[in-house]
Amino acid sequence: MEQSANSKVHLEKAQNFMRQYRDPESRELKKLSANQFMDVWSHYDRDGNGYIEGSELDGFLKEFVSSANATDISPESLTDEMLVELKSCFMEAYDDNQDGKIDIRELAQLLPMEENFLLLFRFDNPLESSVEFMKIWREYDSDNSGYIEADELKNFLRDLLKEAKKINDVSEDKLIEYTDTMLRVFDANKDGRLQLSEMAKLLPVKENFLCRQVFKEGKIDEEGAAKLTKEDIEKVFSLYDRDNNGSIENEELRGFLKDLLELVKKDYDAQDLIEFEETILRGVGYDKDGKISRKELTMILLALAKLPPDDDQ
Repeated sequence: MEQSANSKVHLEKAQNFMRQYRDPESRELKKLSANQFMDVWSHYDRDGNGYIEGSELDGFLKEFVSSANATDISPESLTDEMLVELKSCFMEAYDDNQDGKIDIRELAQLLPMEENFLLLFRFDNPLESSVEFMKIWREYDSDNSGYIEADELKNFLRDLLKEAKKINDVSEDKLIEYTDTMLRVFDANKDGRLQLSEMAKLLPVKENFLCRQVFKEGKIDEEGAAKLTKEDIEKVFSLYDRDNNGSIENEELRGFLKDLLELVKKDYDAQDLIEFEETILRGVGYDKDGKISRKELTMILLALAKLPPDDDQ
């Protein structure tokens, strides 16, 4: 009977994945290497969809909490009521975008990691808009392949660490390890390179303004009809017209179209963006001068919101 009980304890210990990352004496979490962090992520994101959610999240929370105990208690000893309360507190603290699930960045806030590797997850200043994103994309897609390959990603990470004055702390072997880990994390289709939508997760923008309800459904006027105001359209225009020259062009145009594309497609690459550009611009009678005017932007936003043109706009 005693042997059976001991076997059960060892089984529970083996089943609790997080226990191996705690100091046996202090019960504090140890600093994780890049590879260890990836192992934790892969273990709990069982379906590989880029989120820890549902039963995955329940399992992670149970093991995370029970692994802090000096005695080998089972994660199942956490009652349903305790789990609900724990999840509520946990999500309030770490679910930054309040989508009810944990993404790779949110997990990076919770787990202690090597300082330099953690830095790559904690961009202190998220990009203002997708215009900046597209400028970075153009800079690091040096062969214009429409993808960020491993060597290009390594250059990007090296420059990030340089900017943070941390590059002298990172050996070439470590940089290769970081590059490999970032690819494992963000390369969702596992083709060994990052397409546009994958790089967008690695390098986040503060907010896609086109996701705001007003640009999808408009505001409601006194007669109950939806409408976009001049102010709404001006906000969008100024967001993308970064050089204030009165038109949206080049990376400004690609940033705008990337944000539009994200509304209709989760996974997309550079070719999708080119085809989408042709479709959208053909639909508004684009004059092929390589620019979008306020009037053309208004037509696109009205079409997006499924609203008729209005004299006020």
